[in-house]
Amino acid sequence: MRVISVVGYKKTGKTTLVGYIVKALKNYGSVGTVKHLHDHSIDAAGTDTWKHREAGADVVIGVTQSELVKFSQDNDIVGALDELADAGMDFAVVEGFKDSMIPKIALGEVDAPDIIIRLGKPKDADIGQIVNIILDQPEYHTLESLIKKIRKSKDIEKAGAIGTFTGIVRAVTKDTRTEYLEFEEYGGIARQKMNEICKGLREKEGIIDVIMHHRTGIIKAGGDIVYIVVAAGHREQLFPVLGEAIERLKAEVPIWKKEHTLDGQWWVHDKESR
Repeated sequence: MRVISVVGYKKTGKTTLVGYIVKALKNYGSVGTVKHLHDHSIDAAGTDTWKHREAGADVVIGVTQSELVKFSQDNDIVGALDELADAGMDFAVVEGFKDSMIPKIALGEVDAPDIIIRLGKPKDADIGQIVNIILDQPEYHTLESLIKKIRKSKDIEKAGAIGTFTGIVRAVTKDTRTEYLEFEEYGGIARQKMNEICKGLREKEGIIDVIMHHRTGIIKAGGDIVYIVVAAGHREQLFPVLGEAIERLKAEVPIWKKEHTLDGQWWVHDKESR
């Protein structure tokens, strides 16, 4: 899933521009949107769903013939993007969340990080250019989105098993407590190498498809780092390839890791070379 955000102050036309972008992206795949509602509350006091939450329910889902609405606590943009990725969306267009690290299209003079294009008004937008910018963004994945992707493989009917691996940030190593890890890759080389590894593994007997994804940026303790998904005709063929994929990703893919602990911070390859 590729992600873009439209930000700006009130009355700058954010929703109008989101509409233009959604219509254009529909030519390339499925599109989900996220709207930052700030201090608004959809779950109005006195409604049945509100009463469910007042009774102590952690998650409440309201269903009609045309709608499914989920109410929960402590939500953020990452959770919203995960929901869209889990649903199998190809694109996510976010309205708002100007302080996030999502790449942004800015309307007017709003101040925000990661702005890749600034416009005066929605009518100034070159939608073709914006679509090309979105298509060049790195992919955002969850484990569920990769499983959905592998289930669409052309020979999936031959599969009898799907196996997955998830690498997470270990919080405690011996006497050291890690707060978060920071990952960097160089100019798309990591993605290219992962594609090469997957292509080679697909040639092994009984393997239907292999997909891997490595997240970059800051990942807190307990957070997901790496996903690998393998589809095979039989489990006996699956597990060796899953193990090989894990080891080759670690050994061959050029992604640098910086560890931030209570005792200090360091690039892991620097520490290992001492």
